[in-house]
Amino acid sequence: MWVIISSILALFMACVALYIRMKAARKPATIRKIILPPLFMSTGFLMFLYPPTRVPWGEALEAFVVGIIFSFLLIRTSSFERRSDAIYLKRSKVFVYILLGLLLFRIVLKLYLGQYISIEETSGLFFILAFGMLAPWRIAMYLKFKKLQAIH
Repeated sequence: MWVIISSILALFMACVALYIRMKAARKPATIRKIILPPLFMSTGFLMFLYPPTRVPWGEALEAFVVGIIFSFLLIRTSSFERRSDAIYLKRSKVFVYILLGLLLFRIVLKLYLGQYISIEETSGLFFILAFGMLAPWRIAMYLKFKKLQAIH
């Protein structure tokens, strides 16, 4: 039951992320808008103060590495363009499909892993995986932004 609820929530969050991404492309990008999401998300590591969510270091490292691998898809589909005096996030039609594909993969993986480990540990692992995707993606976006900013 929890797997179904968490999968529905993941789908909802993906829709929210797509909406935010589409809306963000209409306004100029800023360093603050690039850096804040991983900072806000990092507060989620407080969940590991609750002992049932703790996972072995090896599994945590594996989840983080898988997140980094997934981030390459996001990095490749995120770029900026200069319009007049501002820098905007360039829309990518492929981004929607990549995000939905990653979501589907995560749901299938969660269904599989949920048979072997507790919901708390699964939550911890998938949080680490998501942070492993978000942090490198945003770092790459920051570097691309600064590079385009320096050109002008």
